[in-house]
Amino acid sequence: MIKPLKCLIIAAGKGSRLSGKGDSKPLLPLKGLPIIERVILAAKNCGIENFYVVTGYNGEKVRLFLDSLSRHRNISITHVINDEWDKGNGISVLKAKDVLNEYFLLLMGDHLFDEEIIRRLQRARRRKGEVILGIDSRTSANSLVDIDDVTKVAVKNSKVVDIGKHITQYNAYDTGIFLCSPAIFSAIETSIAQDNDDSLSGGIRVLAREGKARAFDIDGGFWIDIDDEAAFRKAERHLMEKLQKSSDGPVSRYLNRPLSMRLTEYLVQTRITPNQISVISFVLSMAAAAFFFMSGYVPLVIGALIAQASSVIDGCDGEVARLKHCGSDFGGWFDAVLDRYADALMLFGLTWHAYYESRDFLTLFIGFMAVIGAFMNSYTADKYDGFMKKRLGEGRHYFRMGRDVRVFLIFIGALINQPFLILLVIALLMNIENIRRVKVLYENEQASFNSA
Repeated sequence: MIKPLKCLIIAAGKGSRLSGKGDSKPLLPLKGLPIIERVILAAKNCGIENFYVVTGYNGEKVRLFLDSLSRHRNISITHVINDEWDKGNGISVLKAKDVLNEYFLLLMGDHLFDEEIIRRLQRARRRKGEVILGIDSRTSANSLVDIDDVTKVAVKNSKVVDIGKHITQYNAYDTGIFLCSPAIFSAIETSIAQDNDDSLSGGIRVLAREGKARAFDIDGGFWIDIDDEAAFRKAERHLMEKLQKSSDGPVSRYLNRPLSMRLTEYLVQTRITPNQISVISFVLSMAAAAFFFMSGYVPLVIGALIAQASSVIDGCDGEVARLKHCGSDFGGWFDAVLDRYADALMLFGLTWHAYYESRDFLTLFIGFMAVIGAFMNSYTADKYDGFMKKRLGEGRHYFRMGRDVRVFLIFIGALINQPFLILLVIALLMNIENIRRVKVLYENEQASFNSA
């Protein structure tokens, strides 16, 4: 079992190109969380337990925030102070020489990245006295890179042979993600003494001459250096795009999600929690059900509008949780419980509305089948979604009929004043979909059994 790595994060620079957004670059809020917090939480999600953060410019303010973050998120954060922050970033790395004496992860305090990159890098083979640099070989296909500012890397046979912002022969970019042995410290010292270069790249260049700088291709993973306002906007867009889920149904994907994401952009700036959003959505569902229990077309339409609004808001709890890294097993379960109650109340309300007008026992039966179909649809979703993600790969969209479709059908049926018809459609669609899922999973199990 590989011992969890310690993580060194450089956050000492001034960040003058983003000074228009605030006086401390690490603390600039990015969709609800400061940049430095996003970096730390992403690494924490990969199993990193101990962090060493180098601060310099406006350091006291950053350190006070990190102390609060440490308490709030239960993270071990050790301060490393760089009072020479106006020099090269290699100096910031050197300041941690006395506290890191084994392999460690090195990150930049203003770089965002896919967590899978860190997970893969941690599994990389480690050799004594070597540094592994995460590189991006997409030199002609990465629109997130500022070609004038990015550090270029020349790689040959998985070894770094040259690195720098102004080299002309290169085939990769430096992502700012490193797996370092303590050899990096002496390499930077050598770079300063021999080349008068106090940058981290200078240290890597020294190791490259010794054949001890290995390249690790991130294989198309996301990363971005948030160095100016253009990059800041690109990072914002990426975070919002990641909110879409492969398990989104057609209504969620094309109607609810575009609306909920706009609302989420506002909600992440507030102190409201995902569980509170779940409760708000549930309260709206109860209000919709109350209107369905009333007779007449106007209450039916009002209930329909509220029901669809609750469906949109129901997507915000998960979006806020993902953006602010505050999701929990309880939160997901709590949301699912409220959704089941909400479904039952709205379908019972619609059934009563249709029965009040027809006084036909068939209406009650169809309403009962709609409720059963909805409940079983939710019950079968977990196993089916897991199977589809495993079959297609994480992030690949697939056809899914779930709660978004049910609520939208309720909305349409109420608008056209056809509560019985829409109950019949929901009963048929949900139960047929449940049978289809059982068939798909059964056939997969049989295929696995026959191939064993």
